Amino acid sequence: MHSENLKPFRYIPLSYNHADSHASALRLILTLNPHWEGRDNKIEFVRFTDGITNTLLKIVNRKPGLTEEQIDHEAVLMRAYGNHTEILIDRERETSSHALLASHGLAPPLLARFNNGLLYRFIRGRPASHEDLVTPFVWRGVARRLAQWHAVLPIKGAAAPTEPVEDVPLMQQVNMDTADCRMLKQEDISVITPKQPGPSMWSVLQRWILALPTTTEEQRKRRLGLQKELEQVVSELDDGKGLGEGGLVFSHCDLLCANVIVLPESADSDEATVNFIDYEYATPSPAAFDIVNHFAEWGGYDCDYNMLPTRSVRREFLSEYVRSYSHHKGIPESSHAEIVDRLCEDVDRFRGIPGLYWGVWSLIQAQISQIDFDYASYAEVRLGEYYAWRRELDGSRAQANEEMPLRERRWAQEA
Repeated sequence: MHSENLKPFRYIPLSYNHADSHASALRLILTLNPHWEGRDNKIEFVRFTDGITNTLLKIVNRKPGLTEEQIDHEAVLMRAYGNHTEILIDRERETSSHALLASHGLAPPLLARFNNGLLYRFIRGRPASHEDLVTPFVWRGVARRLAQWHAVLPIKGAAAPTEPVEDVPLMQQVNMDTADCRMLKQEDISVITPKQPGPSMWSVLQRWILALPTTTEEQRKRRLGLQKELEQVVSELDDGKGLGEGGLVFSHCDLLCANVIVLPESADSDEATVNFIDYEYATPSPAAFDIVNHFAEWGGYDCDYNMLPTRSVRREFLSEYVRSYSHHKGIPESSHAEIVDRLCEDVDRFRGIPGLYWGVWSLIQAQISQIDFDYASYAEVRLGEYYAWRRELDGSRAQANEEMPLRERRWAQEA
């Protein structure tokens, strides 16, 4: 572990203002880099994303005589948080996760935090597309890097939630109509107790369900139904087995295509070298969840299930993953086949959980986000994945003599 990266980093008592983007970002970068002030400097802002979830700016200084590589070497990324996103994301945990990753050389160094965001070093490379994810050139790189995360990062490095889990409905949290919400207690909710104490994707999902709106009878019934599903999957899947400490590894939990950066030096290789960015959802989880959550992203934002990996492709990915995991853990090659077999089974068992996870997330986004995206419909698509998996598991789909949904058919394909 690189202990020098764990030293406290700078706090800048300023805020980024979405309504006054240029001026507020300029104040932040000149506070961080006062030597960028003056006539010989040419500061530019490149906007990567802009929305209620967050704003991501690349800040560069195009001083005369510098090459693009030299400019990028000194470039700074500024991530400013969107309104109300603390409902979904524990920002203290995100900062702690970033620092932990940087200490292992798996994230760019953190430079400073400010009132509503972070400043950190830029990584050269290009974001993958969902078409990239399905190519062996890229997915082999993802498998190797993800295995490294799971093998070397301690789950004890994950920050504990900043507040205890409480039954505070979403509408109350965002200061909307609170009269009815204040009266709601958790008499109908039995909060889960995961096998491993501390933060995990199970506790995150529990917090999200407790944050769902409950102003109408329909909303209350839905929240209770989702809570029952969570209780069932925890009883079935949170068994303390699998890779890592007590069945948990330090996971990214949001490996969509844009969070996979293909590094420039990959061009001359048969296999991509990749890094992962955006650690908002990083937390301990079963390795199988992190892997199958990534597989779900092969379909892209449109959920094109024809793009999902078949059984043979999943096994190839997991074989690459196990080679890398074993290398970092010092596990002998003679054990590889057994670990791959077990992971294949675990990934198969977890295939419906990303639908539940992001379905609940989308129900919250439908209430708080100002992005031009139909989160309510997306929630039904993702929850539909979960319920389709559940119906395969309990046999109810076959008993009803209904056709197997496309996602389940694709998942069952051999090649």
